[in-house]
Amino acid sequence: MINLNSLPVTKIKRRLKRVGRGYGSGKGGHTCGRGSKGHKARGKVKLTFDGGKIKKSWLKRLPLWRGKGKLKARKEALVINLDQLNKHYQNEEKVDLASLKKKNLIDSEKTKVKILGTGKLEKKLIVDLPCSAKAAGKIIKAGGRISK
Repeated sequence: MINLNSLPVTKIKRRLKRVGRGYGSGKGGHTCGRGSKGHKARGKVKLTFDGGKIKKSWLKRLPLWRGKGKLKARKEALVINLDQLNKHYQNEEKVDLASLKKKNLIDSEKTKVKILGTGKLEKKLIVDLPCSAKAAGKIIKAGGRISK
């Protein structure tokens, strides 16, 4: 007998309504849910848009970074802990970006990585990546070495 609690869970994927394709589309006709007139009814509005002119209040909210790359997004380094290295590596194995990629610990070799000292390390590893002071101490104590 089939009960409601024994039915398999299925995910229903619904299509988004195509806005502005006539009355029959479900969200169409005259203004298509955008209201009447105005900047937002006509196109996309920049995230930084704050009225007609650049206002001092908006400029003052920006951080004062100096130099050429101040508008580029900054990427934080990906953190890998010693307990992860202990789980995925063997004795005397080299830890670098290529080996981390091979073991699926990072997505690409262009990723910034830093090794932190959380967990125990019981294997001698040759680490070719930036480490925190605590991680470096634990690696050396376990008999490994740091080449970077």
